[in-house]
Amino acid sequence: MRIRATVAAVSGALALSALAVPAANAADSAPSKADLFQAAHRAAAGKSAFTGSTAAAAPYALDLKFSGVSVNNGKPIVVGTTGKVSAPVSFKVTHAADIDLDAEDIELDVLLYRGTLSNPVNILWGDNWPSCVNVSATVATCKNTIDIRPADGDLLNSDATSFKALGYAYDWNDQDPYTEGGIDWSKVGYTEADALTLAKLQRASKLTVNAAPEPVRKGATITVTGKLSRANWEDNQYHGYSTQPVKLQFRKKGSSTYTTVKTIKTSTTGALKTTAKATADGYFRYSFAGTSTTPTVTTAGDFVDVR
Repeated sequence: MRIRATVAAVSGALALSALAVPAANAADSAPSKADLFQAAHRAAAGKSAFTGSTAAAAPYALDLKFSGVSVNNGKPIVVGTTGKVSAPVSFKVTHAADIDLDAEDIELDVLLYRGTLSNPVNILWGDNWPSCVNVSATVATCKNTIDIRPADGDLLNSDATSFKALGYAYDWNDQDPYTEGGIDWSKVGYTEADALTLAKLQRASKLTVNAAPEPVRKGATITVTGKLSRANWEDNQYHGYSTQPVKLQFRKKGSSTYTTVKTIKTSTTGALKTTAKATADGYFRYSFAGTSTTPTVTTAGDFVDVR
């Protein structure tokens, strides 16, 4: 789930001067995670929820800290063109003894964003609130996911980069953000912690191989073709990845080790084509080492029967 650079105007479910659901829309326009975060973030900065004017009151500092944040177990989040990618998020929360994380008016989470908080390019969220387990009266461990749906427009190709993790928490103290009438921000506890860790997004890659002819006479020429492509998040298709180095590798039948025969580059359309001598029965494959925006990918071996 994402909110793009238009995050400052995420929903008509909020009144301009305070967080509230207009009576006419209360049944179907309850504030989203993005609504709540945006309003609290601006109020903490001394601004009204969306107008940017000076707020009448600001939230008090909530005595809660985030640590040990891990996104996708420290690995890049690889996203294709369809379905939903759910990257696991885990973190520790340390808080004052009088804060009850099980209370209904306590909400907290970790989001991912790039750009700046005042002008984010993209924000990625989890569909749900995290599940937390109390380790002691002041420490809890929490788990959630960052949920990404590329077919819904969650990503642009430029999002294949690093995102910052930000933790935030509210204690609404019986101020209900889901009902009409606004809230008294001075009674709301709020905290946020920026740059807790970095998470990298990558465009999923595909690689094919075909060695022919087969069977083939010993000493004859084998032509090995294939294609390297990667996800395009803006049209939800896979397109050829041009001018990338790819290794042609061979494993002799009965061996478990591949050796590199040569390295070639993909064409402008991502196509691969090269030749090799038929010396023995075995398997040819292509292997791509990856780039900062695109993960490594290796084909299965294509068997060639040499006679």
